[in-house]
Amino acid sequence: MSTWLQRHSTAMMGTFAPPLAVLERGVGTHVWDVDGKRYLDFLAGIAVNSLGHAHPALVDAVSSQIATLAHVSNYFATPSQIRLAERLREISGAGEQGRVFFGNSGTEAIEAALKLARLNTRGGSRPRILTLGGSFHGRTMGALSLTGQPALQKDFAPLVPGIEHIHTSIEALETAIGPDVAALFLEPVKGEAGVVDLPDGFLQRARELTSEHGVLLIIDEIQTGIGRTGAWFAFQHAGIIPDAITIAKGLAGGVPIGALVTFGEASDLFRAGQHGSTFGGNPLAATAGLAVLDEIEASGLMENAIRRGDELRDVIRALDSDLVAEVRGRGLLIGVGLTRPVAKELSAAALANGLIINAANESSIRIAPPLIIGDDDIAEFRDLFARSLEVTQ
Repeated sequence: MSTWLQRHSTAMMGTFAPPLAVLERGVGTHVWDVDGKRYLDFLAGIAVNSLGHAHPALVDAVSSQIATLAHVSNYFATPSQIRLAERLREISGAGEQGRVFFGNSGTEAIEAALKLARLNTRGGSRPRILTLGGSFHGRTMGALSLTGQPALQKDFAPLVPGIEHIHTSIEALETAIGPDVAALFLEPVKGEAGVVDLPDGFLQRARELTSEHGVLLIIDEIQTGIGRTGAWFAFQHAGIIPDAITIAKGLAGGVPIGALVTFGEASDLFRAGQHGSTFGGNPLAATAGLAVLDEIEASGLMENAIRRGDELRDVIRALDSDLVAEVRGRGLLIGVGLTRPVAKELSAAALANGLIINAANESSIRIAPPLIIGDDDIAEFRDLFARSLEVTQ
């Protein structure tokens, strides 16, 4: 391991902290590092590996597609691209009026959504774009400008103008939204903030206010989408219809993909030549996306997310640790609020015990396992997490 870590430090740009391990292979809910140590993966590449590792449905689909056609330019279309776009319109509820743009990541989906918002400025009469404090939408310049975390932004000013970050309260929404606002960006659950739920009624009130003032409601489903919360998309729990959603992470089970889906009149804003992507919607990624969606539906993995998420929350609470203050989130996106700022220490103890979880911040642990987890995985998690809590306390 040490040799690989040294080679990483001399070959890779220092945009991330040193890696926690060098992983070599994975099967199901487990991964192995280059020294042969096994880990229970309850982070799933940060909500990416929806089907776990080396799932036969994904392996077969990608293997077959790459032997047929991996990439074409955006001068052409492919059947898998069209089928995936149609499927996303269907499961999102965008329907016949819905339209899809494909990119390669969540950040690219957000950049497309930001340009969509600019197209709703209506000749400059809507110069403002709103998002929430504590949010995370990505690290490219547009996405970073939307991200409500000053510590991430401070080295890159000046950022994209016209973006305002408001408090996560209905009162703040009511004060901020008016006819001079082009768009409101929301995460239905703030994942990078530690899996923090929005206040009750927040999404419904946001939809009412944005509809009243002609503001685009753009929901960032990059971390919450594709069955993770027990529905295809988290906004569906609130019974609303947005103007656009961004999708990525779990959509293709680890193959890079991102998407912007528009609803209703928002689908008419973009015109030919106003946006593009060389690799977006390539047949390899699109085929992977279709395989993941098919498997989630065929194997009842959204129902599994609800059931197993409830079980995991009960397991964590039943440990009755003085270190656990609260358990948040929905489905298989779980946040554990701690009574002391020792999340990094707890995450490190878990890794040493063979459990992969994530310190989202100093006082929050994020848990986002593959949607395929079962009884044995939960039992193993209980044992490993209990031992890690004991070490940290």
